[in-house]
Amino acid sequence: MHEWALAEAVINAASEVAQKEGLTKVTEVRVKIGELQQIEPDILEFALENLRTAQFKDARFIIESVKAEFGCQACGQRWAFANERLEDHAKEGIHFIPEVAHAYLKCPKCGSSDFEILQGRGVWLESIKGVREDG
Repeated sequence: MHEWALAEAVINAASEVAQKEGLTKVTEVRVKIGELQQIEPDILEFALENLRTAQFKDARFIIESVKAEFGCQACGQRWAFANERLEDHAKEGIHFIPEVAHAYLKCPKCGSSDFEILQGRGVWLESIKGVREDG
């Protein structure tokens, strides 16, 4: 269900941008999703297809994942997210609130939980392409 709400938000945000840019028809919407959001791209794409409005009739939705990367504040180590090593409750917590990663993850080099999320969280519209009004 999370993906359906997200799809609705993407359509609404893209509609606002299209309106501001004077686009009468949207041909492409590029969405980036941080890995920590743990969104199922197939479900999101299905939801986008089913929620499209007339303005998005022929639009192509491109969904790209951004890998999560962490940086240890104690030793400087950088590492990638390893979702498969987490228990289900930890995966679910991080899915809804990525910042709780600090409760479940530690630096693989020094064991510190003092790290920052360098990338891989959030959802954003990367770009929107379309046809402008004549005149």
